[in-house]
Amino acid sequence: MIEHNLETNPKMIKAIKKMHAVMETPDIEKQRAAQENFGGILSKSRELTYQNFELGGIPAEWSCVERSHMKKYVILYCHGGGYTSGSFRYARSITNKLASSTSMDVLSFDYRLAPENPYPAALEDAMNVWDHLMYHGYGARDIIIAGDSAGGNLALALTLKLKEQGRLLPRGLVLFSPWTDLTMSGKSHKEKAELDPILSAEYLQRCRESYAPEMELKNPLISPVFGDFTGFPPTYIQVGTNEILLSDSTKLQRQLQKYHVPVKMEYYPGMWHVFQMSPLKNAYSAMDQVAEFIFDICR
Repeated sequence: MIEHNLETNPKMIKAIKKMHAVMETPDIEKQRAAQENFGGILSKSRELTYQNFELGGIPAEWSCVERSHMKKYVILYCHGGGYTSGSFRYARSITNKLASSTSMDVLSFDYRLAPENPYPAALEDAMNVWDHLMYHGYGARDIIIAGDSAGGNLALALTLKLKEQGRLLPRGLVLFSPWTDLTMSGKSHKEKAELDPILSAEYLQRCRESYAPEMELKNPLISPVFGDFTGFPPTYIQVGTNEILLSDSTKLQRQLQKYHVPVKMEYYPGMWHVFQMSPLKNAYSAMDQVAEFIFDICR
């Protein structure tokens, strides 16, 4: 466990809370549009090229640095958004940093969203994208799966599904503030409610009802924290101390340790949910730590 001592400006937190309130609207279409706009504002990069394509009806995008870079390993990225919103464009605020810091190509994709497409639609799409990589010559050990929030959930669920099918697993996992427990039983859901400028219990409940209506929430493919992690690849987790999903990360860490999985978790004091999206020095510093982890496991 590593802790980073970072100071947070209260005015900045207030501004973030106000801005994010727009994206937490119960109107799904407005929420999705707001996230696309937000992603557009924070995702411009002159050093990256984007290749958009479709695979089996799933919109996808390669993000690549224009300089000479590593081709052997790639990052498969699962975007966040509570399974009800988000897209690879919204995720560019992270995937740009990932591609730049690691000098690896990043593949992100638009899985089907709830409530129109509840579980297991997103997982089925993730499996299809994984199979696309296999078809194009990548081995499982050439791929690092990463994701934020609900995308962290999907990254874990995808790996659990591959394990269930007896297939080879990715080289590693990188998770930003993963939503691992849809039962919402962690202490931080109450203890951090007043501190979290991004998430609220009401928002998570709406997302849960949309994604897994009347389903068994302890199903590991819905709440991965309840999974069997025997044989899982090395996993790296970043989480802010001011977010209601803090317990989701700490519980996951304990479960991974229980199954003797190499796991590294870094706490960022004063930071909010998926702060890595922001154009702040802290976010770039965190991404440097991600690159260090990935280089370590790819040796």
